[in-house]
Amino acid sequence: MWRWFAVFFVGGVLGTAFGVGVGFFIFPYVFPPPPAMEALAVDDEAEAVARGMFIHANPSDPIHYGEGSVTVYEDVVFLEDDFKVGPGPAFHVYLVPQKEIRESSEVKNTMYVDLGKLRAFEGSQNYRIPEGVDLKDYPSVVIWCVQFGVLISPADLAFET
Repeated sequence: MWRWFAVFFVGGVLGTAFGVGVGFFIFPYVFPPPPAMEALAVDDEAEAVARGMFIHANPSDPIHYGEGSVTVYEDVVFLEDDFKVGPGPAFHVYLVPQKEIRESSEVKNTMYVDLGKLRAFEGSQNYRIPEGVDLKDYPSVVIWCVQFGVLISPADLAFET
């Protein structure tokens, strides 16, 4: 009798843990957060310094993807209305001093500038660039998962003349 109870109890605990784990994984897909709709936070006279497009860096990875455009101004990185990434935990926006980032190892070994936590998985968003950052030294904007140390989506910047 006690064996049956022990098996039932252990099975219940393992089943619950598995169910919670699966729930955490699929929750953002079933109940996605609303898209961001921030307005551009620069003066009307401000001109774009650079533009780029987010890409799916590893097409064989269906979970970590990104798309949409980014515009960089002198003191703001602006993710445009068409911006979208796959959901996940602890995503941040980085300025990276290397061109054509395609793998996580290329970001881990650089002196990137962390612009802050990604506020939404899609839609327009503003990120302030700290004073003293020379944008010409940072030809890439990337979305990075801090929790797992994984590249989500890079954008190569084309600087305006």
